[in-house]
Amino acid sequence: MSNAKSCTLIYDGSPLEGPADQPLIDFLASHAIDLPHVCYHRSLGPLQTCDACWVEVDGDLIRGCTLKSHDGLTVKSDGQRARMAREEGMDRMLAKHELYCTLCENNTGDCTLHNTMADMNIPIQRYQFTRKPYEKDHSGAFYTYDPDQCILCGRCVEACQNVQVNETLSIDFTAEHPRVLWDGGERIDGSSCVQCGHCVTVCPCNALMEKTMQPDAGPFTSMPQSLKRPLIDIVKTVEKTIGAPPITGVSNMDMYWRQPEIKKTKTVCTYCGVGCSFEMWTRDRHILKVQPVVEAPVNGISTCIKGKFAWDFVNSPKRLTTPLIREQGRFREASWDEALSLVARRLLEIRDEHGPDTIGFIGSSKASNEEAYLTQKIARLIIGTNSVDNSSRYCQNPATKGLFRTVGYGGDAGTIADIEQAELVILVGSNLAENHPVIAAKVKAAKKLRGQKLLVLDPRKNEMAERADLFIRPKTSTDMVWASALARYILDNGLADREFLESQVNQVEEYRKSLEPFTLEFAEEVTRIPKAQLIEAAEMIGQAESVCLLWAMGITQHSHGADTSTALSNLLLVSGNYGKPGTGGYPMRGHNNVQGASDFGCLKNMYPGYEKVSDEKTRAKWAQAWGVEPERLSLEVGSDNFQMVQDADTHKIRAMFIIGEETAFADANTTNVHKGFEELEFMVVQDIFVSRTAEFADVILPACPSVEKEGTFTNTERRIQRFYPAMPPLGDSRPDWQILTELAARMGHDWGYAHPSQIMDEVAGIADIFAGVNYERLEGWKSQCWPVRADGTDTPLLYTDGFHTDDGKAVLFPLEWKEPDEAQDSEYDLMLDNGRMLEHFQGTNQTGRSPAIDDLVPNWFVEVSPELATERGIEDGSWVKVTSRRGSVELRAVVTDRVAGTTLFMPIHQGKPGINHLTGEHHDPVVNTPAYKETAVRIELMPQGRGEPPLPPGNFRHGERTPNEGVPVEVKWYRDDYKTPPAHEQHPERF
Repeated sequence: MSNAKSCTLIYDGSPLEGPADQPLIDFLASHAIDLPHVCYHRSLGPLQTCDACWVEVDGDLIRGCTLKSHDGLTVKSDGQRARMAREEGMDRMLAKHELYCTLCENNTGDCTLHNTMADMNIPIQRYQFTRKPYEKDHSGAFYTYDPDQCILCGRCVEACQNVQVNETLSIDFTAEHPRVLWDGGERIDGSSCVQCGHCVTVCPCNALMEKTMQPDAGPFTSMPQSLKRPLIDIVKTVEKTIGAPPITGVSNMDMYWRQPEIKKTKTVCTYCGVGCSFEMWTRDRHILKVQPVVEAPVNGISTCIKGKFAWDFVNSPKRLTTPLIREQGRFREASWDEALSLVARRLLEIRDEHGPDTIGFIGSSKASNEEAYLTQKIARLIIGTNSVDNSSRYCQNPATKGLFRTVGYGGDAGTIADIEQAELVILVGSNLAENHPVIAAKVKAAKKLRGQKLLVLDPRKNEMAERADLFIRPKTSTDMVWASALARYILDNGLADREFLESQVNQVEEYRKSLEPFTLEFAEEVTRIPKAQLIEAAEMIGQAESVCLLWAMGITQHSHGADTSTALSNLLLVSGNYGKPGTGGYPMRGHNNVQGASDFGCLKNMYPGYEKVSDEKTRAKWAQAWGVEPERLSLEVGSDNFQMVQDADTHKIRAMFIIGEETAFADANTTNVHKGFEELEFMVVQDIFVSRTAEFADVILPACPSVEKEGTFTNTERRIQRFYPAMPPLGDSRPDWQILTELAARMGHDWGYAHPSQIMDEVAGIADIFAGVNYERLEGWKSQCWPVRADGTDTPLLYTDGFHTDDGKAVLFPLEWKEPDEAQDSEYDLMLDNGRMLEHFQGTNQTGRSPAIDDLVPNWFVEVSPELATERGIEDGSWVKVTSRRGSVELRAVVTDRVAGTTLFMPIHQGKPGINHLTGEHHDPVVNTPAYKETAVRIELMPQGRGEPPLPPGNFRHGERTPNEGVPVEVKWYRDDYKTPPAHEQHPERF
C-alpha cells in the first residue's frame, strides 16, 4: 500500500514503484527506462514542443513530459498510435535540422537529438530537410546560433526567460520561418545577452554551441567547409537509398570514438563566492566547454559569463611555469630547490634577527581551504606570528564583524535555497546581477514565477534596482541611519516579532533606547530618502513572513562599514528574521574562497574555525595538536594586510609572503602601497602570473589554478565542495599546498602531506566547526555546510536551536551615528562610487586573458549622470580627468542614468594605474577595511575632446530585453496549419 511519498504505476503492463509526484520521464529513468524526449529537461520541465514523448493514458494520446507519477497511473508507450505519434514528432524535428552527426562538433555523447533519434531507430527521414532563410550567427562573443540546426524546442528560451531570467530570447511561432530571436532581432551581438551560457547548456543539438567546441571537437569536425559541404550532400543522397540506420550507426561509432579523448572533470568555479560547480570537458589541455549539471548543489544548470567561458587564462602563454629570483633588478629563472631554499633561509633569518612579527603573510582567497590552512600554519607554528590575513579585509570583514556582534557566526545565515523561498529579499549595496549573477538569477526567478517581493537600496540603479518593487537611492555612507530608523519604526508600530525578541534576544531595551535619535525625520535629513519611502520599506519588512537581507561592498567599504553591517543584522533581529527558513543575513562573498580563507585561519585574530588566538585554552589546544609547547604560539593578535602594507613603510614589517592576491592593485592608495613594498627587505609572491604585486617580489613561485589541482572551496553560504584536477600543472608550476608543504620541510617542519585530504583530516580533528568534514563526504557533487558535527551532519540553516553566543541568545547591538571620514567639499564636489562589472574579476589577471571579454569591455570608463553631464558639457565618450585628494586618472565617460546627481561610478578592475590611485587610507577603525566607497573627487573635461564610446555597441548594456512567459507553444498549436501527431504535416519545418 502506497503512502503520500511513494506510488505504484503501470507502465507497458509492468508495475513500477517509486516517488509520487515525480515527472514521468524522471520516474522511468530511475528504472532504466528511457521514454523518448528532446524538449524536456529536468531543470526546465515540460515544454511540449518536440512531440517525441507521446504515450497513451486511458486511450488518449498525451505528451509524456506532462505526466507525473501517482498511484494507479497506467501508461502505454508500446502501442502503435503512441509510437507513430513519437516518430512523427521526431520526423518534424529532423525536417528542421540537417543531420551530419559524424561531422558535427556536438556528437560528443550529450546531443539529446542525436541520441534520441538513434534510440528510436528511425528508418528514414520522412520529411526532407528544408534550409531556413537565415545565416549562422557568429556575432556572439562565445557561442554561435545556427538556425538551420534549430529544432525550435524552446529550451533556450525557457532557460533565458525563467531560469537565468535575463529575458533576451524568444520564438515567434507566428512567423513564416520561426527562429530564436535576441531582443526580438536576429543577432546575438548588440542584444541584452549577458553571455551566461544557459541557452548553450540546455540546447539539445548543435544549434547553439560554444565557440571553443568549434571546429576540433571530433576526429572529422575540423575539415574545411569546402570539403565538409560536398561530403554532407553525398551522404544525404546515399541515405535516401539505404535508409537512416546505417548512417546513424556510423555516427554512433563516431560518438563512441570520441569518448576516450574527452575528459569530464567536476570542478568548482574559480571566480566569485557563489560556488558554482560543473563539469569541465577537456581534450588534453584544450578546454572544450564547461557543462553544468542538474546535480550541482548551488547552481544546477546555471553559470555566468566567467564561469562558463572565461578560462583562457589556464593556457595563457604568460602563465608562470618556473620559479623566478630577482637579481640586480631583474628576474631570472631558478630551480625549485634554489628558490625554496632561498625563501626558507631568508624568512628564518629575518625572524631570528628582527622577531616573528616583522613577517606578514597574506593567504589567497582563490586558493583552497587546505592551502589557506597551511599558510596560517607556517605563519603561526614556524614563524611564530599571527600576522596572517586574506582579501576579506578589503571587502567582507565589516560584515563578518556585524554578524559576530549580533548572532555569532561569521557567515551566511542560510543557503541560496532560503533566499529563493523568502517572501521578501532586500538587496543593500549589492549589484547582485553583475557580481553574483547565479544568485541573482534565483532571486529574479522567485520574483517572476512565485511573486517574491524585492526591495533594493543602492546609490546606483543596477539591474536588480530596475526589477525591484521598491528602489531607494540613499545618500552614500548613510545606510546605518536608515537601517536604524526602520528598526525603530518597526518597534514603535507593532511590527516587531515580540515573542522572538523576548525569548531569543538580549539587550532589547538597551538597543531600543539607542534608537531614540533615529527618527524618520532625522533619517530623511541624513539619507535624503523621502519619509514615505522609509515607511513603505519598513512596512514591507514588518509585514513579510520571511526576509533575507543581502549586502556587499556597497556597505562594507566605508569608514563605518562594521557598524552599518551590525545595523542591518539588528534590523533582521527586530523583525524576527533569523533561525527559520527563508530568513537571515547574507553578506555576499566576492571571491571563490574568501569565506574559506577566513574559515581556515587566514585571520590575524583567529585560528581555523574562528577560535581566538588570544585565548590561552585555545592556544593550548592548537599547540597540542601541532605537537609543540603552547609558548611556541603567540597570544598576540597580529597585523592584518592593511596594517602590514602600512608597516612596511616604517620597517615594522620587513618581509611579506603573498599568495594569489593582487595587493599592489587592490589595496587603497596605490602610491603608498607601492612605496611600502619597495621598503621591504624580502618579499615572496606565489601566483599563476607575474601580477602587479609580483613585480615587487624578490622570489616568485609559480602556482597552479584550481583546474590543475585538488582541494576544497567554501562558498558564500558556508558550503564546502571538492574540486578535481582537469589537467596536469602547466610547465613546472605546482599546487600551492605542495609548495607550502615543501617550504615547511625546508624550515625544519616535515609535515609529509601527500594529498590535500590529509590536510582536511587534520583540520577536522582540531577545529570544532569542521569536525565531520572529510573528502569521502564531499565526493562528487556532495557538499557540507559548516558547522559540521562529527557524524557528518551539517547545518544549512543556522540558529534554528539558538545563536552562537555564550547563552544561546542573539544580541541587539546599540550603535551611534558617525559621519563618514571623507565627504564632498567645494574643491572635490563629487563622490566616486565603484565596484565590479559582470565581465571582470580581480584586476583582470584572469578575465583579462580572454580576448572575447576584452572585446566586450575594452576600455576603462567613468559613469556620469545625465544631469551632471549636461551641467559639465560631458558627452558619451568624452575624455575626462577624475581627481581625488590622492591623485588623478584620465579616462572616457559613459553618460547613463545608472548613476544620479553628483555621484560617479568607476569599475574597479580595469585601468592603469587603477582606481586605487584615487582612494585613500581612511578606513573602518574596527576592522581596518579601507573606505574605498568614500572617495571625493572632481571631474574636468580633457582637451582631446570626445572619443569612441567606451562601451562597444555589442555590449549587453545597450540591449533591450524582451520579457515573456517562456515558450509560447500554444501559439504553435493554434495555428491553422498545425496538426497534432500522428497526423502528417505539410510544413513541418515551421513547427
